[in-house]
Amino acid sequence: MARPAWGCVTPPLSIFSPRSGLYTERVRTQKIHFSVAAMLDGGQRRYDPSLEVLGGGLDSYLPAFKTLNRPYDAFPVVGWNRHVETIFASFFRSVPDVRLRRECLRTKDDGAVALDWVSGDDRRLGADSPVLILLPGLTGGSEDSYVRHLLVRARSNGMRVVVFNSRGCADSPVTTAQFYSASFTEDLRQVVAHVSNRYPNANLYAVGWSLGANILVRYLGQESHACPLSGAVSLCNPFNLVIADEDFRKGFNIVYDKTLANALRKIFKKHILIFEDIGGEFNIPLAANAKSVREFDDGLTRVSFGFKSVDDYYSNSSSSDSIKHVCTPLLCIQAANDPIAPSRGIPREDIKENPNCLLIVTPKGGHLGWVSGPEAPRGAPWTDPVVMDFLEHLERGRPKVIASSSESDTVQLCTEGLRHLKCG
Repeated sequence: MARPAWGCVTPPLSIFSPRSGLYTERVRTQKIHFSVAAMLDGGQRRYDPSLEVLGGGLDSYLPAFKTLNRPYDAFPVVGWNRHVETIFASFFRSVPDVRLRRECLRTKDDGAVALDWVSGDDRRLGADSPVLILLPGLTGGSEDSYVRHLLVRARSNGMRVVVFNSRGCADSPVTTAQFYSASFTEDLRQVVAHVSNRYPNANLYAVGWSLGANILVRYLGQESHACPLSGAVSLCNPFNLVIADEDFRKGFNIVYDKTLANALRKIFKKHILIFEDIGGEFNIPLAANAKSVREFDDGLTRVSFGFKSVDDYYSNSSSSDSIKHVCTPLLCIQAANDPIAPSRGIPREDIKENPNCLLIVTPKGGHLGWVSGPEAPRGAPWTDPVVMDFLEHLERGRPKVIASSSESDTVQLCTEGLRHLKCG
């Protein structure tokens, strides 16, 4: 792929926004780089200055987007404060009603994950229809509003969609003394292989949010040139878990920390008998009564995955270190005011250097919020059409997969068979 031609602005800048009536912080000129080809197309700017857009794949991928030339307008009141936006999206965003069929995939270590497919898609779609794998955030699953909205949009665009519910999430069964973690990519690797075997003539794509995005980007880096995915999208990725952990324990963020710790405790207590007689460094009482994500990780997660300490776990599980190894087309979308995935943790330099990567940073959005765009405030987040523009651009340019053979499926169907999940 062609690398962008970089230039730099010579005078120092102080940018005035007529929408907010505020001057942004002055920035040094040597920090401002742009691609001339990406910024201009027949004299027209191809993305709005309210967005930060950069990456080695800038010139290759930017033509895919239909809406980036419009300003990012946060929805009044709701979108003006990052915490209000985060909480509003979590509690008040609509949840589309979708009929799902659950499949339980037995992993190599005798664990299990739950794959939720849209009921009826096998009859509606061809065997070569592109497949989109969705990875929700920490403790999230197929019932979450942000997952459902993208699922519905992707399906309406002819994609077969499956939600990968990690161990214990969305009532996914827990059959071994191990959950999942920011560092563990083996479950995703087996899910991708399973989906590829089932639909050998289809191109595969993946989208991850928050912790799911961290796991996805780590997987892309580990697989590198051998990655079977045709493209991927990372949303609200914490990237640098050490930085994210620092911010997580400050100010209002403590509310999110306690909320997620409570969700982790609930999942853990449902399956606590599995851990009852476990030995070693596990601290089961600490995990069962954890008041923070860090305490839960100290009592259970870091021990399960062989880390010496929580800090060792966070520093060696960050996906920021994986970007340089990614060889799959990757779109990263972040919000500059995300309280859980700090902007300063984004590996901008590595993204700039990698011709397969593109980063879009919106001025607002909170965490998994993005209450903006034509469907705001209760409809799909601003990111959904941007994600679909990228995936459709990749699909148009990809040849159809021709399978040489198909392997047998190693799956079990959950006893519930068809599940009608109706929320909101």
